[in-house]
Amino acid sequence: MASSTVEDYIKHIYLVAEESGNEEVPMGRVAEALGVVPGTATTMVKALSDAGLVNYAPRVGVCLTSPGRKLALHVLRRHRLIEQFLVEVLDFDWSEVHEEAEQLEHVVSDLLLERIDQYLGHPTEDPHGDPIPSAEGEVLVDHFDTLINCPLDTEVAVARISDQDADFLQYISKAGLNPGASLRVVNRVLSAESVEVEIGEAGTRLTLGMGAAGKVLVR
Repeated sequence: MASSTVEDYIKHIYLVAEESGNEEVPMGRVAEALGVVPGTATTMVKALSDAGLVNYAPRVGVCLTSPGRKLALHVLRRHRLIEQFLVEVLDFDWSEVHEEAEQLEHVVSDLLLERIDQYLGHPTEDPHGDPIPSAEGEVLVDHFDTLINCPLDTEVAVARISDQDADFLQYISKAGLNPGASLRVVNRVLSAESVEVEIGEAGTRLTLGMGAAGKVLVR
């Protein structure tokens, strides 16, 4: 079984590549995602390359090999099923489960994970709207608009929150922008970098900065 450090690197390389839409991930992005200095990230990535989990090219970046991608999806499956279990069964708030899952994803056994999956009825999304990879390593990737580019004055539903930071998720939760919430974008002011939305039947108005609005994915 891979160490927790290996799993963290492989998972974050996958997530950064998914977010950027590029298989090649610059080393600076890897270091930033893991919260380490670039030299530490480079040393670890070279070890991952020796293990056949990534392809690494100096001054170019790193990309996952087929075994690396398989491992990344397995770790994400553990993480996202644990999040769903914590919310659905243990009544955790959806905005606080990420850090718990970060710890548990490295210790849960495959047998326990499959029992959790069975108990939950084989969910396909976690509490944040992220897809849960199947046991076979397949993942359904949808392409969503964000609050920055979705149509104005058109009812949409929150599909995913792309930022897992606990403070940001708590802010989004208090604002009522949980996955599944309906809303309309009523105004965008590019000069002020702001997006005004109207949430739910009550029509609660909320103004978000462009940074936050870009992390709210809608369908």
